[in-house]
Amino acid sequence: MQGFAYKKKDKIGYERALYFVESLLYAKKQKEKQETSFMTIDFRKELIEITEETRVQAQEPRSRHTTFRLGGNADYLVDAKNADEVKALIDLCKRENVPFYVIGNGSNILVGDKGYRGVIIRIFKHMNEVWVKECVVYAQAGALLSKIANAALAESLTGFEFAAGIPGTLGGAVVMNAGAYGGELKDVLQWAEVVTDDGEILRLSAEELELGYRTSIIAKKGYVVLGGAIQLQKSDKDKIKAQMDDLKERRITKQPLEYPSAGSTFKRPVGYFAGKLIDDAGLRGFKLGGAQVSQKHCGFVINTGNATAKDVVDLIEEVQKRVKGNAGVTLETEVRRLGDF
Repeated sequence: MQGFAYKKKDKIGYERALYFVESLLYAKKQKEKQETSFMTIDFRKELIEITEETRVQAQEPRSRHTTFRLGGNADYLVDAKNADEVKALIDLCKRENVPFYVIGNGSNILVGDKGYRGVIIRIFKHMNEVWVKECVVYAQAGALLSKIANAALAESLTGFEFAAGIPGTLGGAVVMNAGAYGGELKDVLQWAEVVTDDGEILRLSAEELELGYRTSIIAKKGYVVLGGAIQLQKSDKDKIKAQMDDLKERRITKQPLEYPSAGSTFKRPVGYFAGKLIDDAGLRGFKLGGAQVSQKHCGFVINTGNATAKDVVDLIEEVQKRVKGNAGVTLETEVRRLGDF
């Protein structure tokens, strides 16, 4: 009887172990099914129906479409032409439970070496129109800030000179309340049009956008920017151009524009400058793999030519660790991580 009891216990244990293993295998299969379901012909057809075949690219290397020039493939890269397409693409992805991310020209993001499982919706290529009416500059979210600044200059409008050299689009600038040389977008932005998480298109005033240092209601709630209006003032065109030229020269001489990067890597801590903290920690020119702290400006992490996303992440974390140990200050990144690392 005792032997039978042991056998019975062994059998129960075996059955429990088998059930556990089968449960794990089932969960794995379900996950794989979910991860690959949107790589079907039917899903691609739906993307094409919303846009067109020439604007839907599968397994597209992200390194071609980010200013860091690194990162793995995106399952799909789709170029949207207008707000209706953006909304329709977002609705499709949500309905099919497919991850998505909206980008402009690919600045200020770091894509993982394993790529992005989902759909990248790009607005930079087509949604980039800029027009001026009186003292207001209107722009679609994919318009480069440099293009907006030049449109303002052409109409003798001042107030946007600070943004002329920021390597990004209006959409990203609104999300992060971009700024430089004493100016911020919140100083001139009148309103922005967004798509909410529920698919509703809203026009939010500057106050409703809750623009702060490198943040906004858009960043907090995951809204998507479609466009905006920038309120400027009339001034002397020569003075505007002189200021733009001066800021351009300062960027060329003080920032590593000759290397791929995501722009300024770290936010400015209250009461400090990130670049000086990094320099004081002895990290000027510090290198891990192909990623390096710029010799020219310590606030920039650059791709020296063969960097991986892992190199960049490891370097950023080492910089944060050493600055914390040296100055007791925690550095936060401006760069957004995207995809699988």
